[in-house]
Amino acid sequence: MNIITLCTGNVARSVMLGYMLTTIAESTRAEWHVRTAGTHVTEGSAMSARTRDALLTIEELGDHRYGAHRSHQLNQADTEWADVILAAEADNVKFVRANFATNADKAVQLAQFVRFAPLDGDVDAQLRAASAHEPSPDFDVKDPAGADQLTYDACARQLWDLAQAFALLVGAERVD
Repeated sequence: MNIITLCTGNVARSVMLGYMLTTIAESTRAEWHVRTAGTHVTEGSAMSARTRDALLTIEELGDHRYGAHRSHQLNQADTEWADVILAAEADNVKFVRANFATNADKAVQLAQFVRFAPLDGDVDAQLRAASAHEPSPDFDVKDPAGADQLTYDACARQLWDLAQAFALLVGAERVD
């Protein structure tokens, strides 16, 4: 499965989620390929130090080359490549729908997927069920930009919980 994690600047939430899903895929041997992107990006930016430090608070993530990340603006090729686009907030889904209409059905808020995807059925059926709901700020993972380290840490913990729930829903099982 090809997964894009999406937020606004691609320097915090989508980055965290991307590393988290990559870690889960490695530990479960899930056939996931993960890319991160943003809707309003300064191309090539590194993740913030607070993002990196928040990731380091989650022991289960192990070791990654966090310094290798560079921000990327979502484009048509990305949306064509993706099987699912997991967005941090409602505005990210609306951006995909407005700018990439032919692939709009692939975009869903991560928290809405976790809430509304049925337990049975394949990922496509789960995505259809979850994305049938209108994007809502009630399901946003709030952007920690400009906040203190504790806010970044809380965002990382929220994303980690959602990432694990997503993995369980789509059938990834731990093998370690």
